[in-house]
Amino acid sequence: MPIENDGVMIILSSPSGAGKTTLVSLLSKLDNFEISVSHTTRKPRAKEIPDKDYYFIEENEFERLIKNQEFLEYAKVFNNFYGTTRTPVINNLNKGKNVLFDIDWQGADQIKNKKLDYKLITFFILPPSKEVLFKRLSSRDMKDKLIAEERMKQFGRDLLHWINYDYVVINDNLDSCYSKIKCLIDAEVNSGSKDYDKDFVRKHVEKLSS
Repeated sequence: MPIENDGVMIILSSPSGAGKTTLVSLLSKLDNFEISVSHTTRKPRAKEIPDKDYYFIEENEFERLIKNQEFLEYAKVFNNFYGTTRTPVINNLNKGKNVLFDIDWQGADQIKNKKLDYKLITFFILPPSKEVLFKRLSSRDMKDKLIAEERMKQFGRDLLHWINYDYVVINDNLDSCYSKIKCLIDAEVNSGSKDYDKDFVRKHVEKLSS
């Protein structure tokens, strides 16, 4: 069982472009919340800061970390590896800090299967529509329409995993989406009442998958 003073693990996953990274960044400004910084073999995007946004490493170094079983989770996404190392996460949780994970469904499954002795809350972030998602992907620093189209194809596959999360939140408006997540975390941690409509979520998923 989790010790009362331990931190909580909070996972945010989403299809590419639904806004999880921005939401994780906003949540990290809360008192006692820390972002788990992932390792990746992909190149930095514009404005990304090495060792703050990601630890950017070569593939052979990533493979060494896998071999040494240093990852809590790792996955290959769009031909690049991403992974979370165990030691900094456990150290923060033991200090009573809440750890935020910006990871995909593969990583979320791996962390759940580890059955660590810390409370875990999982969120799946969805866009309001496929049209909005395509617009977001097309206006990113990757102006390449082919990349946006490839990620739209992946969206249909990622969407299937919503059912494995504690909560699904629609990112129609960033402020209200952030507030919703914050309220649900507070309710989970303090055993409060939760404002969550699973039927509404199910209907939204059906609309996105049609």
